[in-house]
Amino acid sequence: PVIMTKRVFMKLVICSWALGFIVATVQTSWVFSFPFCGPNRINHLSCETPPVLELACADTFLFEIYAFTGTLLVVTVPFLLILLSYIRILFAILKMPSTTGRQKAFSTCASHLTSVTLFYGTANMTYLQPKSSYSPETKKLMSLSYSLLTPLLNPLIYSLQNSEMKRALMKLWQRKMVSNTVW
Repeated sequence: PVIMTKRVFMKLVICSWALGFIVATVQTSWVFSFPFCGPNRINHLSCETPPVLELACADTFLFEIYAFTGTLLVVTVPFLLILLSYIRILFAILKMPSTTGRQKAFSTCASHLTSVTLFYGTANMTYLQPKSSYSPETKKLMSLSYSLLTPLLNPLIYSLQNSEMKRALMKLWQRKMVSNTVW
């Protein structure tokens, strides 16, 4: 509460929304200003910038520099800041006198760090890669990972902190193991 005042919170929210809006608006406007040729069909699951850009019939070098810079600002910098904050948190946890408190703190941090790494890791691999380094299928899989898999796994990742959820999963697992051994 001392550091994260309502004023600081509002500044962070406004800055992140404004930056995201500006980057997305400029990027989308720029991509659709290119002339497109060929079959105009993308080999991808969604209409993301890299697959759409492959259809452009113009020099896209300046846009690629812009997109790379935007990715560094919007994806990589926040990811690195989160990792740095977790290093500081790790040192604070290690100083805790209570073993139970350390375990609880590690559990909370591990679930959040898992979710963050899954999202930011695949997003970085998608947008910071050289043009032809992955097959179209690999690109689709990575895109699916950060856009669909991470939000689907978040409830599971975070619910594993709940002891009731752990007990319910253990009962389910035991029932499954018993029913498999009977057959």
